[in-house]
This record gives sequence, structure tokens and C-alpha cells, in this order.
Amino acid sequence: MHNKTFVAVAAGLGLITLSALTGCGSTDTKSSSDSKSVTLVSHDSWAVSKSVLGDFEKQSGYKVHVLKDGDAGQAVNKAILTKDNPQGDVFFGVDNTLLSRALDNGLFQPYTAKGLDEVGATYRLDQDKHRVTPVDYGDICVNYDKAYFSKHKLTPPQSFADLAKPEYKNLLVTENAATSSPGLGFLLGSTAQFGDNGWQDYWKKLKANGVKVVDGWEQAYYQEFSGSSEGKKAGGDRPLVVSYASSPPAEVIYAKKRPSTAPTGVASGTCFRQIEFAGLLSNAKNPKGAKAFIDFLVSKEFQEDMPLNMYVYPVLKGAKVPAEFTEYGPAAQHPETVAPGKIAANRDQWVKSWTSLVLK
Repeated sequence: MHNKTFVAVAAGLGLITLSALTGCGSTDTKSSSDSKSVTLVSHDSWAVSKSVLGDFEKQSGYKVHVLKDGDAGQAVNKAILTKDNPQGDVFFGVDNTLLSRALDNGLFQPYTAKGLDEVGATYRLDQDKHRVTPVDYGDICVNYDKAYFSKHKLTPPQSFADLAKPEYKNLLVTENAATSSPGLGFLLGSTAQFGDNGWQDYWKKLKANGVKVVDGWEQAYYQEFSGSSEGKKAGGDRPLVVSYASSPPAEVIYAKKRPSTAPTGVASGTCFRQIEFAGLLSNAKNPKGAKAFIDFLVSKEFQEDMPLNMYVYPVLKGAKVPAEFTEYGPAAQHPETVAPGKIAANRDQWVKSWTSLVLK
């Protein structure tokens, strides 16, 4: 869940986040050429329970260092620029929207993780070459503020098309598709929904209907969205936000007083399926340690620990999902998808066209 783990709260619950691992947000520069350490490069939302990471370190003999590099798009781009002298050994957080960019630029070297056969086949998008290993999946969806729609006696939108209707004018905030992973996912969902010849007209309608665009998820969800706990404090006035299907259970779990129902809901017809991967970086200084860490990412211990830390779903067959996910944030039944090859062929042009249509 890119830039969407509720990090401040998670730290208080004994979860180890990037800031904890890297000295309150500073870069951990310890070289992984030390055979006893392995360096993970990731986006800002990486989080794991201390006990689970401790088990890996104890069993493997490797000390894990984590380097955060911003939003997923920023992290991927920086990793590509530094691939000849990488900042670490393993990269986690490249998703299906950006995967072809990473692969085409030779960011990863092949490795078949132990236990990969137990990972669902639908998530193994590079199964012929094994340059990346699927770790999690989630659904990018529009969330709505239940209280707002109840107060205004307005039915929440449920589809992409609904969002362009007059009754939802000036209510939606989304992220920049050129700088944000959920923003790009929402754009890709619209191309799947309306096709190559229809998505641009759709975005013209959204722009005319007052859609607001901000740089990233944190700004959209924590500052602009009226339905999140942080958004309320910040005076957010947009009751619709592009976020994730797993955001409502987070609002329940981290509430000071747990409500009986989630304060936010999901527009089920606006979802796009996102899959995140990890890979062994080309020219990694400690490939042996990197391989052990990738094995750890698809282990049952990590896969079952992951949902309540990063608010994503496990890809390992049989991994248990928290009850809160089933009750408050079930995965989308019919999410939009776009084939990796089509994303590779069209992503840059789609983003360029989107930028001209929406931001200019």
C-alpha cells in the first residue's frame, strides 16, 4: 500500500517501519558488501513486525538495513538511475503498473524464490524469467466518506461513470498519474473501463466535474479526504478519494475507540488490481543475502504478518487474512486489470495524454 500504511500509529503498536530502521527517516548508509548484512530498497510504506524481522535475522544470520526512497514511482526511477552501483541488494515495491519499465531497464537479475510454487499463478507476471517475485496484491479504489453522504442524503458513487455525474461535482480528489502509484492505477482502471477510444473523454468529464489532483496518496488521503481521521483534523473537504479497498479496515483498527462499522466505504466498481514485487538488484553487493531475504518475503510467517502492517493481501496460497479485512475491506470481486504488455506499450503515452488533458 504505497505511502498509505498508517506509520505513526503502527510505530506505536510495535511495528518496525522505515523511519525506525533508518534512524527517523535518515538514510542508512551501511554497506551491504558486509556479508552479514543485506540492504532493502523500498518505497515509504514498507513495514514489518519487529518479531518477524527478528526471526529472519536470527535464522539467516543477516542484519537487515532498509533504505526508503519515497513513492513507488520515485523509488523505481532512482533504482534505475543507480542500477550500475545500486543502493542495496533487494528492491521491494515495484508494481504491475511500473514493472515493464524496471524490467526493460535491466533493474533485476533472475532468481527463483524458494516456495514460489505456492504463490498464486495469476500474480507471477514474469514467471518465464523470474526477474521479480510477487509479494502482495491490493485494489486501488475510490473511497467515500459515509457521514458526508448520509448527511447530504446522497447515494455514494459505485462506478467510474458515476464519478462524472453532476451530483458528485467537486467531491473527488485523486493523485497525479505521473508521480503516484495509486494515481497511475486509477488512470489504468479508466483505460480498461472505457477503452482506448473512450478514456480521454471520460477524463475531460471528470475535469469538468471538478476533480482535484494532488501529488501523492498521503496528501490526498490525510489532507484532502474528509473521511479519514487525519483528513478530518486537517479540514479535508473532499468526500471521495482514490485510495485502496483496504483503507476502511485501517480506519477501524487505528481508531482511538473502535467503531462498529467503518467510517469509510469503497466504490466497488472503481477498482484496479495492483500487484507488488521484489527483485534481486543487478550488481547487488550481497546477492546471497538478497536471495535469502526474497525467500523470506514469500514465507508464510511474513505473508501472514504483512496485511496488518502494509494493508495489502498475501499472494501465498493458504496464508491467513485478518478478520478485519474480510469484514471491512474485502478484495474487489471484479477489479479492472490491464495486461502487462499493454501497460508497457501504452503507459508513457497514456500518462502524457492524461497530463495534457487534466493538468493543463
